[in-house]
Amino acid sequence: MLDALRAAVAILFVAAATIAGAFVFQALGYTPCELCLKERIPYYIGISVAVLTIVLTTRVPRRVLTVAFCALFVIFAASALFGAYHAGVEWGFWPGPSSCTGSIAKAGSMQEFLRQLHTVKVARCDAPALRILGLSLAGWNAMISAALAGIAAWGLRTK
Repeated sequence: MLDALRAAVAILFVAAATIAGAFVFQALGYTPCELCLKERIPYYIGISVAVLTIVLTTRVPRRVLTVAFCALFVIFAASALFGAYHAGVEWGFWPGPSSCTGSIAKAGSMQEFLRQLHTVKVARCDAPALRILGLSLAGWNAMISAALAGIAAWGLRTK
């Protein structure tokens, strides 16, 4: 059970640090796009499940912990795939959602232009705000989420 506890604590620590880092970058002026904000949702859920898993490690049978670690694995594996999708949008491998990557249509009138100014999102999903060591924040999210899924898989294997 000690290894399961360590795995759950590691997931909690890394996931919380990742979200904290996202908030720090946002506070420094890097506006998150629509996909960036959606990429945070698995972390919010995963942090909650990790806390629950930590509490459960000493109080429930192993099969309940298996379910908790399976949930953590699925959450962060899906997060890794979503991060890879977003990174692919940034690299131009495939199109992203038109709501945050579409181009602005040419305005036919001043009123149409003013309407577009009020409805256009500033942070584009296909333009990374920052690259660190060649990876955008979406790319780093994919890597970190994959590592968290790996830790959850390790937690599944512990006796």
